[in-house]
Amino acid sequence: MKSPLLFAAACVAAASAAQAADKPHWSYQGHGSPAHWAELDAGFKTCKLGKLQSPINIETKKIEKSADAKPIVFGYTGGAAEVVDNGHTIQVNLPAAGAATLEGSEYKLLQFHFHAPSEEMIDGKRYPLVAHLVHKNAQGQLGVVAVLFKAGKENAALKPVFDSLPAKAGETRKLDAAFNPADLLPAERGYYAFMGSLTTPPCSEEVRWQVLKTPVEASAAQLAAFKKRYAMNARPVQPLNGRKVVLSP
Repeated sequence: MKSPLLFAAACVAAASAAQAADKPHWSYQGHGSPAHWAELDAGFKTCKLGKLQSPINIETKKIEKSADAKPIVFGYTGGAAEVVDNGHTIQVNLPAAGAATLEGSEYKLLQFHFHAPSEEMIDGKRYPLVAHLVHKNAQGQLGVVAVLFKAGKENAALKPVFDSLPAKAGETRKLDAAFNPADLLPAERGYYAFMGSLTTPPCSEEVRWQVLKTPVEASAAQLAAFKKRYAMNARPVQPLNGRKVVLSP
C-alpha cells in the first residue's frame, strides 16, 4: 500500500489523471471551493482536520533567524520538460531535472506549478504569482521550494513555458529545448522554513516548506497570460497552530 505522502505526490504530479478517473471535483470557487474540500471526499478530511496546513501568513516580526538552518543546495540540471494544463494550474513536469538538498536530505525535483496570487503571504501581503517546486526524497517525504514573483521586467526563464501553454485543460506540450529550473531562482536564496501540507486536496501534511525570501520579476504581460487562464487559484492562508517559522541565515 502506498504511504499517504507517496499518494499525495502522485496527486500533485498527475492531477489531470485524477480528474479523468472521476475523482471528486474540487476548485477554488463555489461548492468545490477550499471551504468545502473536506466535504467532497473522505480522503480530503485532512483539509479540515489537519493542524499543519498550508499556506500560511509569514509574520516576519515573529520569527527568529536560525543559525542551525542549512542553506539549500540546489543541484538542478537542464533537461526535458512538458507543460501541462491540469485543470487547476499550469504545471511543468521535469523527468530528470536534478535535486535539492534540504536540511541534509536530497530531494528529487518532480515538477513545478503556479498559483495566482501567491498562496503564501508575507506580513499579510500576497505577491501576484508564485511557483511551487515540488520535490520528493528517497523516503517518500515531500519538500516544496516556493519562488515568489513581483511585477517587473520579463522573466527569461518563464518565457519558454508561457510560450508553450496548452490550448486547454488536459493538454500537454513538450518544450523544444532543455529547461533548467535553476534559472527560476533568485540570486539570494535565504528562506523561511516551516512544516506544512499540500495546498490542494488531499492536503497531506508533513511537507517541508521553504519559501525563498527574495522575489524574482515577471512582466505584466506574463502575469496577465497566467491570470487569463487561472485568475485565482490560491488557497486561503491557514492557522499556524503553534508552528515555528524559521528564517535561514
